Amino acid sequence: MKKLILKLYGNDVIRYVFWGGCTTLVNLVSFYVMRLVGVPLMTANVISIILAILFAYVVNSKFVFHDKCETLKDHIQPFLKFVSARLVTMVIEVGGVWLLAVAMGLNDMIAKFCTQFIVLALNYIFSKFLIFTTGKKTGGSK
Repeated sequence: MKKLILKLYGNDVIRYVFWGGCTTLVNLVSFYVMRLVGVPLMTANVISIILAILFAYVVNSKFVFHDKCETLKDHIQPFLKFVSARLVTMVIEVGGVWLLAVAMGLNDMIAKFCTQFIVLALNYIFSKFLIFTTGKKTGGSK
């Protein structure tokens, strides 16, 4: 069983799904708590996304893509790219939550949950191919 778990964890898609699930929990739980204490819908949504972005950068860099940044300076460019990509998906998420919850009358949490699937897929593509590329082979012959 341990060998199977280690083999699965060796796959970056599996790691991304696991840590992406944790990031989604950060997003959903912080959103839920803020809504529970009366924070307005869109404010709670944006704050929960920001918290999730910060959490996601750390776990994606360290545990998912094993980026080779060694100093704080090394993290500046990937972090800026990461935040830029996440801002794009945040617009999609905020728009999707508004569309589903406000325009279509769906429950806040269901609307938030539904948008996570599109956001998760786009974030993986951006992270794997545009952001966490330090230390990876680029080009060359096979």
